[in-house]
Amino acid sequence: MSNQTTITESVDVVVVGGGINGVGIAADAAGRGLSVLLCEQGDLAGATSSRSSKLIHGGLRYLEHYEFKLVRDALAEREILLTKAPHIMWPLRFRLPHQKHLRPAWMIRIGLFLYDNLAKREMLPGSRRVQTDSSSPLNASISTCFEYSDGWVDDARLVVLNALQAQHLGATILTHTRCTTAQKQGDHWLVTLQQANGDTVTVRTKAIVNAAGPWAAQFINDVVQSPKKKSMRLVKGSHIIVNRMYDSGEAYILQNKDGRIVFAIPYEDDFTLVGTTDEDYQGDPAEVSISEAEIAYILTIANDYFKRPLSREDVVHHYSGVRPLLDEGNASAQELSRDYQIKISGGKGDAIMLNVFGGKITTYRKLAEQAVDELCDTLKISAKAWTKTAPLPGGDFSDKETYAVHLHAKYPFLTPTLVRRYVRSYGTLCERFLYGSSSLNDLGTHFGAGLYQAEVDYLVHSEWAGDSEAILWRRSKLGLRLSAEQVHGLDEYLVSQRASICPTQYAVGH
Repeated sequence: MSNQTTITESVDVVVVGGGINGVGIAADAAGRGLSVLLCEQGDLAGATSSRSSKLIHGGLRYLEHYEFKLVRDALAEREILLTKAPHIMWPLRFRLPHQKHLRPAWMIRIGLFLYDNLAKREMLPGSRRVQTDSSSPLNASISTCFEYSDGWVDDARLVVLNALQAQHLGATILTHTRCTTAQKQGDHWLVTLQQANGDTVTVRTKAIVNAAGPWAAQFINDVVQSPKKKSMRLVKGSHIIVNRMYDSGEAYILQNKDGRIVFAIPYEDDFTLVGTTDEDYQGDPAEVSISEAEIAYILTIANDYFKRPLSREDVVHHYSGVRPLLDEGNASAQELSRDYQIKISGGKGDAIMLNVFGGKITTYRKLAEQAVDELCDTLKISAKAWTKTAPLPGGDFSDKETYAVHLHAKYPFLTPTLVRRYVRSYGTLCERFLYGSSSLNDLGTHFGAGLYQAEVDYLVHSEWAGDSEAILWRRSKLGLRLSAEQVHGLDEYLVSQRASICPTQYAVGH
């Protein structure tokens, strides 16, 4: 059992929360010269940020609620992000099957015209109307689709790459570390952090950023002990994963009679991701789970559209996340805005508090930029925004195909499957664990599905991966492919290595 120790240090900013907004703010602030410490009570992307629909999109359906600014900002960010991280993001073509009894064709055409033109579009083709034929995976009764473009993202890896960038710029990233108290002392806060082993760290900081996502209101009430300044609604969204439903590469956006939208998205080569639901949620966000009613709901919508029938037995995996959305009174869960609000207080001799409410993964960079702009103004620091054109770690290559050829030429023993996965998960970062290898044997123990010891060691030492769940479901999606016996083998290896592991020993910038 560890003895309790207290280490006091001083930083400009303490960020609470290791989801996409927290790591985005940490990276932006560190890049402007602020000293930053980020604490996360669990694993990076351990909650909402790894349980999204994994889309970089403007949100076509938000146009129906007249959220033109949100859609415009998200569409502009879509282009920026596709350029910043070509390894973990890529364009995706969507088809919206037309059902005459739902949204009329004229409404869809107007919506797609706005979607094409609300923001500058350089990378993606515009929308069009297409006629289906016998090769379509859709039911024969559907003869017309409207096609448009958006983007796909590995959401959990987006979080980790931002954390790596923040660390490279000097930020301290502490996972499995809970902020237990925050006390105002004039122009600064005294923050107590408790690590998983019981050790505590006391930090003096000029500003706290509350990016705790679903726990943001609880943080204000219980840790800061201040009246809640903004009302939030927690909304559960659930997804199912099934074996690949069709061979073509496009995604589908399915309209339901209740007005909701469900996506069917090609996923990890051999699967299809289908979701999401929208339900108000009460309780601990850490305990969220899908209900059988949600599974039945998603399956029913999919079966209304696709030729291949799905049953409960076809579900190979599922997940649920809690979205922290702005409360809008009597609005239904699906009608709530996905926009965000940033509230800052303090300055002029008073400790600074910045609260982040709401948001969506597509606009995380813009949210972070705005938050750090406000922090710098309040702290009287002159520092320019910089994240718009800076690539994320591993994204310093022109295109996937060219880099894949380079990687295979450099490491010819890699199989095409490994090359493809390394390129789209790590980009150039994969060469950190491939360096010096001349055969698969050099990569060490094979745990299954192309997961080798070299990659596992890299993830533990450099990407804060503390257990098999973090490795198999967030740093990769290989949990879909490993057997229970193989997972047990990985667990045993991690336990055997734990005593000698310092999670940030070989991390970027250290």
